[in-house]
Amino acid sequence: MRVLLIGSGGREHALAVGLAADPSVEELVAAPGNPGIASVATLRDVVATDPVAVAELAVELGTDLVVIGPEAPLVAGVADAVRAKGIACFGPSAAAARLEGSKTFAKDVMTAAGVPTGRSYTCVSAEEVTAALEEFGPPYVVKNDGLAAGKGVVVTDSLAEARRHAEDCGRVVIEEFLDGPEVSLFVVTDGTAAVPLMPAQDFKRVGDGDTGPNTGGMGAYAPLPWAPADLVERVMAETVTPTLAEMRERGTPFAGLLYVGLALTSKGPKVIEFNARFGDPETQVVLALLASPLGGLLRAAATGTLADFPALRWHGGAAVTVVVAGHNYPGTPRTGDVIEGGERPGVIHAGTTRREDGALVSSGGRVLSATATGADLAGARAAAYELVNGITLEGSHHRTDIALAAVEGRIKV
Repeated sequence: MRVLLIGSGGREHALAVGLAADPSVEELVAAPGNPGIASVATLRDVVATDPVAVAELAVELGTDLVVIGPEAPLVAGVADAVRAKGIACFGPSAAAARLEGSKTFAKDVMTAAGVPTGRSYTCVSAEEVTAALEEFGPPYVVKNDGLAAGKGVVVTDSLAEARRHAEDCGRVVIEEFLDGPEVSLFVVTDGTAAVPLMPAQDFKRVGDGDTGPNTGGMGAYAPLPWAPADLVERVMAETVTPTLAEMRERGTPFAGLLYVGLALTSKGPKVIEFNARFGDPETQVVLALLASPLGGLLRAAATGTLADFPALRWHGGAAVTVVVAGHNYPGTPRTGDVIEGGERPGVIHAGTTRREDGALVSSGGRVLSATATGADLAGARAAAYELVNGITLEGSHHRTDIALAAVEGRIKV
């Protein structure tokens, strides 16, 4: 099977590693890719959000399966263009990707499907923003209605900060704060059949102890020893099945990866958000534990044969990933800093590039993630931080408490 992977971030590097390990994948090409992905795939240049260019590249390569990693190409309709060429594609249509592209649309779908979620208002004026913030009170949750690369959400006790974020975004969704630990559940679906992957937990705030501004994610771990035994079964029944049915009812079936972001509240699991693709950095830990062939799984979803795919197999133990961020992230990051120790097994590349002299340098905010497995969560955590300690990047920073509360048994539902 010839596979074309679209994207250039940490999620795509983790997907590339998983695809390359699948015996059925004879050739793997990534576009545009990054230096880490280049260790397991052939790189081609393409504008990932250009539907015509991606579809033409897929045809040129004789591709059997296209896997679209990031959200922007999905919202831009790249999956539609690929499928129009008769090529199987893992990723939802532009119409279905609105589940991530518009928070308002996602809330409408949840309401129609009876999905447990927080109350919310879509606001476009300062008056509407003020009324919504006053009704819900702190902590204030303000979300950019459109795509914002994982940084469109502000959760704050400061009314001024909440108003400022709303003003910066223009059109926002303001919703009630959902208490309780957060969980990410990935669901592979062909639009009808749906297969849940292992739940994971990520860390959005930049600083230890969940302090500082939101980021695209500073680390993650799986499995979740504290999660209720019936969590996945309950979320599939209460959220995933009705959501997929509602999308089919609307004539826009969702096929690809449905990311369900959850808060485990005192009243049960409630949806914080939907995404239309694998999450980063949770992908790194979930795929590190997946024993089933990734290429076969994604192709089954892309060809409508997921119901016939064998039950998923998982490695024992646990996985932890820790993100190494560039200077000033999540503000405008400094780039061009030389990276040492970034080309060892387990180090996933996100914001990296090569200079003309061959040196590996930073090119984004979340530069690398150190991913490791272990017999248990404590072992995986120790191994991940050992990888981090072997990375040199001037001005970089990382959280030191990824998975620590879970290891110490401090998370309660």
